[in-house]
Amino acid sequence: MSRINLGQSAPDLYKKVAELDALAMQKIQEAQLDEGFAHLLKLRASQLNQCAFCIRLHTQDALKTGESIDRVSLLNAWRETEYFTAAERAALSLIEAITLISASQVPDAVYEDALPFLTDAQVSAIEWLSIVINAWNRIAISSRYTVKP
Repeated sequence: MSRINLGQSAPDLYKKVAELDALAMQKIQEAQLDEGFAHLLKLRASQLNQCAFCIRLHTQDALKTGESIDRVSLLNAWRETEYFTAAERAALSLIEAITLISASQVPDAVYEDALPFLTDAQVSAIEWLSIVINAWNRIAISSRYTVKP
């Protein structure tokens, strides 16, 4: 069964999501969060959403921006490693809570755990990044973007 490609069927809406993505990445930069780590955050949300297209894309982007293969490879089990700083762990926890929002909302404990390590600007930037990558995941998944070698 073929699917409607949302980017082709509503290019004006697709363009607005791309503009929102650019603004979210601008907020990441303004909050002094590393671009490579931002791609790891996008990758983690995409892993949770099982979006193959975005997993491949953000793996490549993370590597291109200097993230190590070890951090990319271990991202799915980040809690079990020492590869991520306390601030990065707080950011990963936040992006997971927002991505899995239907399961338990976003617990206050996630925010409280992040406060010692992330500024308000960083929390805001991470939240916007999460909103945008989750939109992209839904576009790619519902459109069934092809993922071939």
